[in-house]
Amino acid sequence: MARFTEELEEYMISVEDQIQGQIQAIDRIVDFNQWKVIDAFQSHHVSDFHFAGSTGYAYNDRGREVLDLVYADVFGAEAALVRPHFASGTHTISTALFGVLRPGDELFYITGTPYDTLHKVIGAVGDGTGSLLDFGITYREAGLLEDGSVDWNAVEAGITESTKVIGIQRSRGYDWRASFTVEQIGDMVRRVKAIKPEIIVFVDNCYGEFTEETEPTDVGVDLMAGSLIKNPGGGIAETGGYICGKKDLVELASYRLTAPGIGGEVGAMLGTTRGIYQGLFLAPSTVGQALKGSVFASAMFEKFGFITKPAWNEKRTDLIQAISFTEADHLIAFVQGIQKAAAVDSHVVPEAWDMPGYEHPVIMAAGTFIQGGSLELSADAPVREPYIAYMQGGLTYSHVKYGVLKAIQTMKERNLL
Repeated sequence: MARFTEELEEYMISVEDQIQGQIQAIDRIVDFNQWKVIDAFQSHHVSDFHFAGSTGYAYNDRGREVLDLVYADVFGAEAALVRPHFASGTHTISTALFGVLRPGDELFYITGTPYDTLHKVIGAVGDGTGSLLDFGITYREAGLLEDGSVDWNAVEAGITESTKVIGIQRSRGYDWRASFTVEQIGDMVRRVKAIKPEIIVFVDNCYGEFTEETEPTDVGVDLMAGSLIKNPGGGIAETGGYICGKKDLVELASYRLTAPGIGGEVGAMLGTTRGIYQGLFLAPSTVGQALKGSVFASAMFEKFGFITKPAWNEKRTDLIQAISFTEADHLIAFVQGIQKAAAVDSHVVPEAWDMPGYEHPVIMAAGTFIQGGSLELSADAPVREPYIAYMQGGLTYSHVKYGVLKAIQTMKERNLL
């Protein structure tokens, strides 16, 4: 049966011819990262007995212990903490920050305002919610320059005796800027450590894993966190997060996850271990599928006159494809069109609402097998000017293409194109 107009299908064919070079480049990154993951599995002699679940205190859970070692190897880190007990990326990042910061310390983000859900973690005067500020940990940030680069004059002037942790958000979040490449993050590390060698550099790596051949911990980052329902879970892990980096810092974070003196030595995996291992194995390939879909989406919407970031032929360092629309109706039709393409809940019509942790009404397409699993095809946007939609994920390239075409078709049906 015909799903789309002949005109739309001709656009699709034209775009696929246009992006072939980018698709081939992504395939090479997939191969590199897939082989890196396999090497880590083989190095630690992963066997099926490592997939067994554990209960209670889960002392001596060898599957859990080896999983940490595999993650550390894959991410070029001294140690890792990989657990299903992390409820979200925000929870994982919060655990890492609370683990290494103490009263009187300062957290200084050099990549502008972090993602909305971290604002409550940082805190505001009078919140009383147990934020960093409530524990006497102060926060400052350096806004980015107009071109999206780090304002090094502000950074150099801003690092003080109390600055303990430098925060870097790799992904664009809800900003109209380029995400930071691993090479750029490596330069940030070198420059801040030249100012204060003992400073801890922390990276929020959400959406970035396996989009390049290297990771931030490969270029000197001290501590890094991410979510398993994003890239490294491969669309298989049902929950969880990871923290990796310097051994002593990961250990401090583990004390925040459980309790001081206990750390990562306990924590029943409750049948999640196999999925986390298998998700990591699949992650490089699945991330590649999503990246191909993002390139297709960028090229397709550019053909219809919209500005996209990154452009279809630009380097990618995360999953997120931003599309700038001219009015709220465009944005809403786009998100609702993505939902129509879902295998799960395609009949649901997304509407903007006040989601917990966000400062503006957000509309979200999320027809996923894992709730909030943004390695699966999803899209969301705060309904505010400028009207920018953020699309991410896609377990298969074919699904992303289908979603993009559905979104364009929805916009056409509403006379928005």
